Amino acid sequence: MSDATTTGPDWRALVIQHERPTPPGLIEPWLRDRGAQVEVLRIDEEDPHDLDPRDFGLIVSLGSEFGAYEDSIKWISHEIDLLQAATKADVPILGVCFGGHLLARTLGGEVFRSEQEEIGWLPVETHDADLVPGGPWFQWHFDTFTVPPGARVLAETNVGPQAFSIGRSLGVQFHPEVTPEIMDAWVVAYRHELDEHGVDPDRLLEETHERSESARTTSLNLFDRFLERVARPRERA
Repeated sequence: MSDATTTGPDWRALVIQHERPTPPGLIEPWLRDRGAQVEVLRIDEEDPHDLDPRDFGLIVSLGSEFGAYEDSIKWISHEIDLLQAATKADVPILGVCFGGHLLARTLGGEVFRSEQEEIGWLPVETHDADLVPGGPWFQWHFDTFTVPPGARVLAETNVGPQAFSIGRSLGVQFHPEVTPEIMDAWVVAYRHELDEHGVDPDRLLEETHERSESARTTSLNLFDRFLERVARPRERA
């Protein structure tokens, strides 16, 4: 079997979705615009063990309402197996929020409940503005993590790491995939979390719609820089 790449026409990308309210958002059309055949795996409904990560030029792991440390959830161990196999095969991974947490855990970092939540459009302190601009980025999380051994911290806040790279992979704490449509659905599904933490859902929606065009541009630039600088497209051997 030849390893897949992120070059040439019709390369394949695997997007791991964890539940219905957390779709790929901006990531899927970006991948298609870059020539990828996109396959979305609902890992909470399908066993991934028949998949060979070498068939894909890129794997994207999305957000989730669960914590990356909740081992009672069966599919979390399944996804760790898949990410471990992908890393061993040198397949690049883009981890978003939960996906970033699980990437960190898979490679030796720790994930745990944070003492402080981050919800809203928030700036980050970037150490590589060309790759990860300072934002503001959309945040909605209650967990944080330590980066795995050998990783490079690209951005952070006083709460914890916000982006890291390791090998050909990138993990981010924030949600570059978010769209106004996703936010509308999240406010309906998870409004109780906003109420619990004193976040005004109407203002959150208003700000998301106000920022939609600029946030889209910033996110697409991040995805492109990731592909160019971290995943580093390569031809077949």
